[in-house]
Amino acid sequence: MPYSTIKYETHSLVALITLNRPARLNAWTPKMSEDMAHAIERANGDRSIGAIVVTGEGRGFCAGADIEHTFKSRLDGHDPGANTAQGQGGLPDGLDWIGLVRKSKPLIAAVNGPAVGIGVTMILPFDVIVASEAAKFGLVFVKMGIVPELASSHFLVSRMGWGKASELMLTGRLIDGREAHEYRLADHVVAHEALLPKAFEIANTISANPDPMLRMTKALLTQNACEQDMALAQARETAYLRECWELPEHKEAVSAFLDKRPARFR
Repeated sequence: MPYSTIKYETHSLVALITLNRPARLNAWTPKMSEDMAHAIERANGDRSIGAIVVTGEGRGFCAGADIEHTFKSRLDGHDPGANTAQGQGGLPDGLDWIGLVRKSKPLIAAVNGPAVGIGVTMILPFDVIVASEAAKFGLVFVKMGIVPELASSHFLVSRMGWGKASELMLTGRLIDGREAHEYRLADHVVAHEALLPKAFEIANTISANPDPMLRMTKALLTQNACEQDMALAQARETAYLRECWELPEHKEAVSAFLDKRPARFR
């Protein structure tokens, strides 16, 4: 499939998705969500891929929604794209951005420049966020006369805590990569030239592990992170454990340990 808003390439065990509207600092459109969803599913269907890195072309990561093609279009009475009014991340009916991200192979955001509005909220449910020192993060919804979306009022609190999440969303101010790391919005901050190497280092480490167990673990984190019923949390884990015991990846891990050799999962 040819993409008009992203680039897709593979590097050994890692798929790289690059947001590719550099003249607009990779501003988001519904078409970008469709392209990204297709590319993520493409990587999910490739047995040689263990993890996915997402970054931006040029100076920006994603400078939020393209105002002319989204907000202005809607105010003029024109639907800017698939399902934007339903809060599914601009994806067509039957698809949901958060559901896709949480069921996908592990996703690492490599934030190379400004990430504003949906440029932040679309990566909050990712597994790891790596920020360049040149990155800028902003939850600027109040400044646009709207409220946050993509369950970011949940995910931001989960990442940062109540106070910092409230401050960022209520002020709409920008923070740089180092402050984002200090606030725990970003999991790592590195010099700009080290951004992709760090993201690939994490992605390759993850890719050494078996796909079914990676995705089961993601499902458990999604379901159990805010679960108050510990019996239910444990029951979910036990159900997946029983499934693991029957899978070849578990048998390979045990054999490799006993044979004193690296496990071969791909």
